[in-house]
Amino acid sequence: MTRNAARLRAVNASAPGRPDTRPGERPIRTGVRQMATTGISTLDHAPQVVAEWLNELCEDLEWREKSRAYLLLRETLHAVRDMLGVDEAADLSAQLPILIRGIYFEGWNPSDTPVRDRSRADLLSRVTGRFQNQPLDDPERAVAAVFDLLRRHVSFGEFDQVRTAMRKSVRELWD
Repeated sequence: MTRNAARLRAVNASAPGRPDTRPGERPIRTGVRQMATTGISTLDHAPQVVAEWLNELCEDLEWREKSRAYLLLRETLHAVRDMLGVDEAADLSAQLPILIRGIYFEGWNPSDTPVRDRSRADLLSRVTGRFQNQPLDDPERAVAAVFDLLRRHVSFGEFDQVRTAMRKSVRELWD
């Protein structure tokens, strides 16, 4: 046994329950890993909010795979964002929880919005394009479920402004 190992055992023997560490080192945590907190409730609560949104979406669509619900949420939010003008896209984002807002803005290039192709078929094509391996059974129902989720979580005024900013064929999915 090395000298350091012998010293480590002696220290640990005098402090039962203490993890193996060398003098001056932080103990290594084992077992369940706790999420670090910042003390800022908006940030500490953010992962739970995303989980709640995904759970709601899974429940609405009778899905089990949260990764699939996340993909649907992300692609639908991106498609909506890109169909809006910059100001309206920013207004909607102000009503989204912080991590959902990050998902919403991921990869956004404001100078490319609104996109030219903004029909119902364009929206559905954009969303379903990400589901090549496991196609959506009912793309309209899936996108409408995301719109219902937004209806429950953003103000009625903002929801209505975004819906009104869409072309009539897309608006029908919001109703």
